[in-house]
Amino acid sequence: MKKLYLCLVLFAGILFSTVQAADAYVLGPGDQIEFKVYGQDDLTVNTLLSNSGLINYPFLGQIKVTGLSVKKVEQLIYRGLVGDYLIEPNVYVHVTQYRPFYIHGEVNKPGGYSYQPGMTVNQAIALAGGLTDRASEEKVFIYKESDKDKQINASLTYRVNAGDTITIEQRFF
Repeated sequence: MKKLYLCLVLFAGILFSTVQAADAYVLGPGDQIEFKVYGQDDLTVNTLLSNSGLINYPFLGQIKVTGLSVKKVEQLIYRGLVGDYLIEPNVYVHVTQYRPFYIHGEVNKPGGYSYQPGMTVNQAIALAGGLTDRASEEKVFIYKESDKDKQINASLTYRVNAGDTITIEQRFF
């Protein structure tokens, strides 16, 4: 019984952390987004965010959504529609495809890969086919999308964000 309880608590913790990571996700160019209002099919919009970060939404015109979380965008659309257009709109915003992260250096298949919320450097390395024989697990660097000039020395458990660039350097024997 204790083991079952422990497993349930562990599962709930993992699920909660994944939901938190998705809620904290900040939209950026390259994200594929779907906007829906329950019962209003004509207000459904599916779009790929461009560098401008603007979307053209029915009744509201152009809205800048890059730099905002999904929850903030839902609130923004809700406030724009409530009252003048709808009594109590049920707004839902969903990222259908995240922008990629990039990994290069001492991995077997360097390149751009699909991001998933909660992803770690270790999981990113696995997507890139694993480390080469010459790779260093201590010389792992991340360049954040928001500040490409700043280099972060990361461990294998460090969280990766969409748009980040991971560099794995060689080790010295």
